Amino acid sequence: MTIPKRVSTALFQSLGAGVVPRTGIEHIVVGRREEITALLGDLKAVAEGGAGFRIISGRYGAGKSFLLQLLRTHALGRNFVVADADLSPERRLTGSGGQGLATYRELVASLSTRARPDGGALPAMLEKWISTISQRVVADGTPPGDPSFDAAVETHIHAAVGELEHLVHGFDFANVIGAYWRGHRSDDDTLKTAALKWLRGEYTTKTEARADLGVRVIIDDSTWYDHVKLLAQFVHTAGYSGLIVIIDEAVNLYKITQSVSRNSNYEKLLTMLNDSLQGRVSHLQVLIGATPQMVEDPRRGLYSYDALRTRLETSRFAQGGLHDYAATVLRLETLSDEEVFTLLTTLRRLHALHHGYAETITDDELAAFVNEILSRLGADAFLTPRDVIRDFVGLLNVLRQHPGQHFLGLVQGTDFVPSRTDVVAESRREDAERAAGSAEFAAFDL
Repeated sequence: MTIPKRVSTALFQSLGAGVVPRTGIEHIVVGRREEITALLGDLKAVAEGGAGFRIISGRYGAGKSFLLQLLRTHALGRNFVVADADLSPERRLTGSGGQGLATYRELVASLSTRARPDGGALPAMLEKWISTISQRVVADGTPPGDPSFDAAVETHIHAAVGELEHLVHGFDFANVIGAYWRGHRSDDDTLKTAALKWLRGEYTTKTEARADLGVRVIIDDSTWYDHVKLLAQFVHTAGYSGLIVIIDEAVNLYKITQSVSRNSNYEKLLTMLNDSLQGRVSHLQVLIGATPQMVEDPRRGLYSYDALRTRLETSRFAQGGLHDYAATVLRLETLSDEEVFTLLTTLRRLHALHHGYAETITDDELAAFVNEILSRLGADAFLTPRDVIRDFVGLLNVLRQHPGQHFLGLVQGTDFVPSRTDVVAESRREDAERAAGSAEFAAFDL
């Protein structure tokens, strides 16, 4: 196996810090076969004109973000445009302070394609679209030097953007796309910049947008999702397979203390879900990363919103080890002992390749490491792949820097305690959230 040095460097830096790597993630995939197959099936449906909505549910460190980043890699390789954003107190689905618009701006800033995998792909997408239409005109028999070439390209442009006008806010969206083309044709960078500014949701007043582009609307907190749907249709028109929107850290919606604000965000999620289930949007896949408590808590979670609960509840037949991978909510199970062992074997090999040394840790020693961490009290309930990976990468680094140390001597020593930082932090967060929302027990101190 050969991995570029820059990729393996980023990979081990991320894993050692307990962060999901942005690149190289496909080299360490273990397990999740059924979940990955189901999500790849969604991509195929979206490429054919469908839509999808999935919630990836798992505890902190269980692999939600890993799975989402893996799907991002697969989607880029299949000619999709991918946008991703992490929710936070400043970025939600809706809010009185423009938090929904902040999420939209983050999504547009992160737009990525196979040629531009690190974000900022919007200008390149528009240029590719214009180039594709120009090539189509040439293929129809009109060369670039022909006096009628620009008029022919403009005719195709209007035909393409005309397909968007039947959608909500589609007329103004089409006008902005047309303005970008006019700026491109006349080398008017000011007009092109204004179009990009509008598409990024950076206009704050309708007056300014009308003066620059002749449109009467701007993207704001209440309309940003409508423009995501328009963007999905546009990227398909531009020759891509569709748009994948990844929204992680949705637990921040669960943490909203005001029930009215929290339910407003849940209602926006319901709108996204209904659009995909009822065929009101095409070429769009929405993926949400959430915790089980955020999904299933009947008091503050998604289950507290009846319309969502009835759509997200697990089938009563998916019990006793049976799973429904076609369900809206994909619940991540703990990796098996065999999968953990396979993961560590892969990391052992990649670490040796990255640092250029011969592997010295045997399979028996790896098995001893797995047994040691899994035998700790509560490991079966609380230990996550993130904990195991971070411990193991840290151990490999120590052994490389201190050649005199022995693997089993460190693993089986009295000072070795597997990382439990995430578990403790999660437990404290959950306790605080339960206490904050339980007025019935407000007089008690724990």
